[in-house]
Amino acid sequence: MSRSVLLQIARDSIQEVLEANRTIDRQLLVEQHPLLNEKIATTVNLYIEDELRGSSSTKMPSFSLIDDIIKNAKQSAFENESFPPITTSEYLNCELEIVLLTSDGPISEKDPAILKTTSYSLEDELR
Repeated sequence: MSRSVLLQIARDSIQEVLEANRTIDRQLLVEQHPLLNEKIATTVNLYIEDELRGSSSTKMPSFSLIDDIIKNAKQSAFENESFPPITTSEYLNCELEIVLLTSDGPISEKDPAILKTTSYSLEDELR
């Protein structure tokens, strides 16, 4: 199953920090998905084993959707006062949730942990 553009942006935002490498092409994404340029407030939550691991929200829509997701993803993973910065191992095992705060009400979408969605097996590798 492929992940949505919004969840992929959030994942890529966190991965950029972990790998110290910019990979998100904002301009290309906005060209392909014009909605990303709209001002929409978001919340990004990280969960490990169904326990909240980080969260960041924007109350008022002041940034473009793409910038809001990037900002909240990085803040939930690395700048949350309740938790230390996320590790690579935690990132690979975390479930990610994005909540869009629209005029019609909140819209939520979740992404399972990366390690739960891959079929990689060390046992298969050793055969």
